[in-house]
This record gives sequence, structure tokens and C-alpha cells, in this order.
Amino acid sequence: MPRAVVLLSGGLDSATTLAIARDGAFDCHCLTVDYGQRHHAELDAAARVAAVLGATEQRVFKLDLTAFGGSALTDRSIPVPETPTRGIPITYVPARNTIFLSLALAWAEVLGARDIFFGANAVDYSGYPDCRPEYVRAFEALAGLATRAAVEGSRLTLHTPIIALSKADIIRRGTALGIDYGLTVSCYQPDPDGRACGRCDACRLRRAGFAAAQIADPTRYAAGAA
Repeated sequence: MPRAVVLLSGGLDSATTLAIARDGAFDCHCLTVDYGQRHHAELDAAARVAAVLGATEQRVFKLDLTAFGGSALTDRSIPVPETPTRGIPITYVPARNTIFLSLALAWAEVLGARDIFFGANAVDYSGYPDCRPEYVRAFEALAGLATRAAVEGSRLTLHTPIIALSKADIIRRGTALGIDYGLTVSCYQPDPDGRACGRCDACRLRRAGFAAAQIADPTRYAAGAA
């Protein structure tokens, strides 16, 4: 089985991406980044998902992006929006995916892996610039120039299997692969027990996806969640 590094956040999209990689007969090494995000419950979810979906290993890389802030996810003085906003939302973390993919690229080179799986989505998403297909192509081109493995002829492929799927289609695909989405956490501000707020952008997209897919939503919501 060829080795692959899978970026795994513990959310719905990354869990589906891991399941797709496993279904493609990849030996999956999951990378989860603890970057100081306020939704720490997703780290526990990532561990659960990696174990249940049969990852070969999961590593948690600690990185303190709160040193820069600039996002509602890394600066607790900035509230998480609970109503739709225009443009790129304040939950965008500056350069986050570039940082995460660089870490995945480094680990892939050490593992001798030629494949990275990344759960970017450009359909039902929050408007983040680093989830677009042109960004993915640019990073893959960068990887072809930046590593010894690529220079010596072992080029890397950056897989984004859900990038063109709606949230409903992602849920249908993952359900067909046997994912228990009750293991995942997508909320930007879950309570200490990992229960979703039901009001943030991530919760709205997730809830609407299950409704559109006509699949029962297994998400645990906090008392009083909208």
C-alpha cells in the first residue's frame, strides 16, 4: 500500500477525506495540528476518527498561531459570528492551510510518501481563499520545486477528493463508506463536552448538508442550540 499523509482536523470534511484515502488502498498517516484553536474538541474527534477509520498512525503537531491571532478561531477576544457574513469571514485563519500543507509535505518526504490528502472544499464552504482549486494547484507546483524527493524525480500529488462536492454529496459519500459522523466535530465554538452550538457558520453548513442529503444528523448539540 502506498503511504499517504492525510490532514485530519476531526471535522466532517477531513474524516470523509480519510475514508476516501483508505478506500483507495492508501496507508494513511494522519497529521492533526493543535494550533491554539478555540474549538479544542476537534482534537479529540480527530483521534477518534483516526482510530475508527484505520489510520496507520496519527500525530498531533503543536503550533501556537495565537501568537499572531487575526481570527476568531485563534483570538478569543474576537467573537465567532453567529449570523451569515459577507466576504471572507473572521473565522479565516491567515495562511493556515499553507502552514498545514507545508508540515504535511515535510512529513511526507520523511515517510517516502508521494501523496497528501487534504479536505479542501470549494462548494459549500465559508469563502476561505486557501480552499480554492487554483490554490491547490499552486501548492502542488510549489511542492514540485521545494523538496529533495521532487527534484530527484519523486513528485508529490496533492489529493482534494471532495473539493467539488456539495456538503450533501460529501455526507452521502462518507455514509456510503461507513463513516459515523457522530464521531466528528465541526463547530467553531463547541462546549466543553464537544457539543455543537448550532449557530456558527460551520454548524449551519453541516446541518444544511444533512438535511439536503436526507440523512439523519447525528451531531450532538448543546442545550438551547438553534
